[in-house]
Order: sequence, then structure tokens, then C-alpha cells
Amino acid sequence: MEQNEMLSGLLSAIHFAAQKHSNQRRKELAATPYINHPIEVAELIARIGNVTDLAVLQAAILHDTLEDTETGAEEIESIFGREVRQLVEEVTDDKKLDRATRKMLQVEHAPHLSPKAKLIKMADKIANASAVIYTPPFGWSKARRREYFEWCDKVVSGCRVINPDLGGHFDSVLTQARLKGLL
Repeated sequence: MEQNEMLSGLLSAIHFAAQKHSNQRRKELAATPYINHPIEVAELIARIGNVTDLAVLQAAILHDTLEDTETGAEEIESIFGREVRQLVEEVTDDKKLDRATRKMLQVEHAPHLSPKAKLIKMADKIANASAVIYTPPFGWSKARRREYFEWCDKVVSGCRVINPDLGGHFDSVLTQARLKGLL
């Protein structure tokens, strides 16, 4: 793939996600723009995981659009293609289910995700766990943060074999949580 085509494809996904998440904020006290999160997930996959697959990077940027916006799978496919739509769908939780069920299903499904979806899932957990250390959601107790890290570890355990660099980076995030007395 030509470098310009790669860059154009990434920027297109960032622009699309930025429009879709434009009114959303993270749950921490600073309420940073939500779009920072999907960009971080894609950046982790590229920088730490050494992945250059455009479909994976686009799906990482779009990974929360079905779950958290009014975007439909057909819209993603019409703009970014079938593979990107399938990856986004594969990492999307069913919001009709309660939170506890969704969390349990993530643990159960993680080992059975496609290799590309596992990359997205791991980077998502790395980004979220890092945020819970340094900029936790407002009102989260130390116990709730500990439970979150333990749950993330279970999800990542089902994915880590696909990319040892991302798995190792997740371990370093957990080490930081331990050093801060959160785990």
C-alpha cells in the first residue's frame, strides 16, 4: 500500500470518528474529548505493537462508534469497507445487555476474537487501564479501580499471545498500578 493511501485512510477514519464523538467527553474530572481515546488505541497498536495494517488501525479508531454513537455498521462498511466493519463489530459490546454481562462476555469472547480484533481489544484495555491510573473516572474508589484492573487482565489474557509487545506493555501498565497502590 502506498504511503499516501495509508495516511489518507487513517485521516479519514480520524475525521469520521471525531465527527461521531464530537459531543462526547471522557468520564474523568477534566472531561477530555472522547476522540483522544480511539486515537490513543490506534497509536498504541502502531507504536507498541508495530502494526501497519490499515484496516486494523482504522477499526481501532472507529472501535467505539457502533457502541457509543448513532453510527450503523452499514455506514462504516460503505465508507471503510467490509473488513473494517467486521473488526469494529467484533469488538463492540451489546449495549442492550447490563454492564456485568457485557464484562463477563468480553472475558469469555477475548480468546476467540480474530487476531486483528485481539490487537484492538488489547490496546483498548491498555489505554483504559492507563487512564484509570492517572485520570480515573470521577468518583471511582480505589476498590473499583482494582476491580477494573483485574477485569482488564482477564480480557487481555485471552488476547496477549497475538502480540507480545502489546502484552508486555499491558504488564507495565499493571506494574504502574501496583506501584501506585491500586492493585
